[in-house]
Amino acid sequence: MDKIVVYAGTFDPITNGHLDIMKRAVKLFKKLVILVVAHTEKSPLFSLEERMKFIQEATKECKGIEIDSFDGLLMDYMKKKGANIVIRGLRAVSDFDYEFQLAQLNRKLYSEVETVFVMPSEEHFFLSSSMLKEIASYRGDVSLFVPKIVSEALKERFCSK
Repeated sequence: MDKIVVYAGTFDPITNGHLDIMKRAVKLFKKLVILVVAHTEKSPLFSLEERMKFIQEATKECKGIEIDSFDGLLMDYMKKKGANIVIRGLRAVSDFDYEFQLAQLNRKLYSEVETVFVMPSEEHFFLSSSMLKEIASYRGDVSLFVPKIVSEALKERFCSK
């Protein structure tokens, strides 16, 4: 039986760190569903459609990746799709405590789910979407940290303000 593997997030916007996690995950599993969270309390800078477009463009060369969106609890999506593995990225030791709690909570909500933690390469370890949005808001160059389509969108978004 093929495992349905899900990497969920806001991806606002997708970074090279996210891409690194995705590429590592598809080495481990034949197919990876990138699940873009539709509704979030984070007030995303980019719309769901824009975030999905960025991911589509950034992963067009990657085999085994499917992109989907969902508005609700991740475990509800997992049950609906019959998915049983969640990929979570760990950047630093400080991420582990939160991610460990989340994994335990998810297991209580859906006992069939397993969480697989994947660490990005050291060149992407420090990246976060919120940090990159802040740099871009001051018109800083983020082109080393995000796909080209995202870099251009951030420039457009902040230079038009």
